[in-house]
Amino acid sequence: MFHMRPLPSILDFTLLLNAVARMKHYSLVITLIKQIESFGISPDLYTLTILINCFCHVNRVDFGFSVLATIFKLGFQPNHITLTTLVKGLCLQGNIAGAVRLVEDMERNGYKPDAITCGTILNALCKIGKTDMATGLLRKIEKKYFEPNVVFYNIIIDSLCKDRLVIEALNLLFEMQGKGIQLDVITYTCSIQGLCNFGRWREATTLLNEMTQRKIMPNVQTFSILVDTLCKEGMLTEANEVFTVMIQRGIEPNTVTYSSLIDGYCLQNKMEDAIKTFNMMVERDPQTYAILLDGLCKNKKIGEAMALFQEMEDKNLDHNIVFYNILMDSMCNAGELTIAREIFNSLLAKGLQPNVQTYTIMIKGFCKEGLIDEEMGEAAKSTNSLDFIFNHFIRVMVPFDALTYSTRTLTTSSSRYSSDRENVETPN
Repeated sequence: MFHMRPLPSILDFTLLLNAVARMKHYSLVITLIKQIESFGISPDLYTLTILINCFCHVNRVDFGFSVLATIFKLGFQPNHITLTTLVKGLCLQGNIAGAVRLVEDMERNGYKPDAITCGTILNALCKIGKTDMATGLLRKIEKKYFEPNVVFYNIIIDSLCKDRLVIEALNLLFEMQGKGIQLDVITYTCSIQGLCNFGRWREATTLLNEMTQRKIMPNVQTFSILVDTLCKEGMLTEANEVFTVMIQRGIEPNTVTYSSLIDGYCLQNKMEDAIKTFNMMVERDPQTYAILLDGLCKNKKIGEAMALFQEMEDKNLDHNIVFYNILMDSMCNAGELTIAREIFNSLLAKGLQPNVQTYTIMIKGFCKEGLIDEEMGEAAKSTNSLDFIFNHFIRVMVPFDALTYSTRTLTTSSSRYSSDRENVETPN
């Protein structure tokens, strides 16, 4: 465009810049605007608003305010989009107080905050856990500006449910119904999640039925929440019924849905059903593999577990210490300490660092096999027992390295703290 003669208008450039910004190439937009100015083309209000948006997304709200000063200097009057963009930028930085002050300044200068501006601050407050302040803002919006819509209520209901304040969330839902505000799938799904978090699946099912009666189609997340809750409650029959309804309505289950069912089968030792469900999946994530691997190991299906783990290795899904901990724990419980030791010794070569659970599993395995014997136990009584056992374990398993020293220090410190605490608590 820069080589065209005559040069395109600022409107043409602005359309291009807006498209590039939507692709999230913010730094490129900033560079392009500088080039446009170097060709003697003056940006208009919309161009400068795009520039503010890009500065906000690259975490330079301060430059955004500099552009706002330029807007005033050029004789433009910023509109709601310009100011809302700055409000959003401040919220992205976590500067909610600054965003509120900007809105107050807008009001003093005759700008009435619109739904986008208020919704931006409302969402930011909920994201930082200030749900009570968000509720207060909702009341202020209702009283001073306009009637909040379903989006505003959904933001707060979702936040309340995440804060485990499900009663307050349901009260807002009933308030919406009382005001004639049409509930949508997000309202119901958030509320169902909140109820399920407390095991209140009957009420959650009632809401699901209410959705159907109101011709609101539950989505995959709504069904997945119910399936997961029913499985955790041990109600596999009911979970399967929900799963069947889901299929009948043409909603494709996702990995969360399948993983919940697999976990439910594993918890009730129904490994054939778990494997059958696993095989139904088109795409599997590491979490699904971990659930089935853990279930196979706990049900002493060692051969199947090793075959599954081999599949994970073939697909490069095994680079997580959790999977190895599951296998080592299973081997230790089955008395296969040699295999557990081999798995442990392979960790560092694979770029994996043992964690506290890894060491705990192996120490438990050694104790179970009597490798930390009575004589060692007697010797440990005369010194720091945790320190003694840890040193014995490391001497048997691996040579000293930085991790060994740091873990030993942590273990020793913890033990000394416990000893000091006992001394304080023991009366003279």
